[in-house]
Amino acid sequence: MVNTLYTSICIILASAFSLDAFQTPPISSVRRFDGLCNAYVPDGFTPEQYKKFQAKEKNKTKGKNLGTVGPKGFKSRSFQSFQQALERGEAKHLMPVTNAKERIRRGELKKDDIPYMQRGGSWDNVDVKGAKKIKWLNSDKKYADGGYKKSQSTSVFGGKNLPWTGKEEVSGGPKGQKTEEKPQTRKLFGMF
Repeated sequence: MVNTLYTSICIILASAFSLDAFQTPPISSVRRFDGLCNAYVPDGFTPEQYKKFQAKEKNKTKGKNLGTVGPKGFKSRSFQSFQQALERGEAKHLMPVTNAKERIRRGELKKDDIPYMQRGGSWDNVDVKGAKKIKWLNSDKKYADGGYKKSQSTSVFGGKNLPWTGKEEVSGGPKGQKTEEKPQTRKLFGMF
């Protein structure tokens, strides 16, 4: 009986002292704003400082397409085009060159001897003055005109994109079996 009473008293005292954690802080410690604040401003910035910071960051990325997929420092060609040119003898495998800048400065190499990925240039040498330009294939033209977008997939399995939005058309039926059904639109997770 004494143990139960002692335990009950301890629980009551502990809960009374822990109630402070659920109290609202005093008004003096709450950050107040004068007027309406309709925009997000991070701590440590005034609205004017944050606008200047945003403008500075926007100027850093001006003219750059940050939404592109893949490397952004050089202009590449499709693997199909490279393979075709390799089979014709018009291309070769490019290996990185050690101490490239020093070797160019000493006159041992020309700039077009450096692989385009290493120098941050273009595969057809249009970025190097006086260099022999590489001939474009039909597959290069198709790739440059946006043909690569058709083969891009956001699916982790490759191939067609998965119907995440429910707006893609999906045809039913087991693999290899033709069905007479018209393609139907599926809803996201069967709900939306």
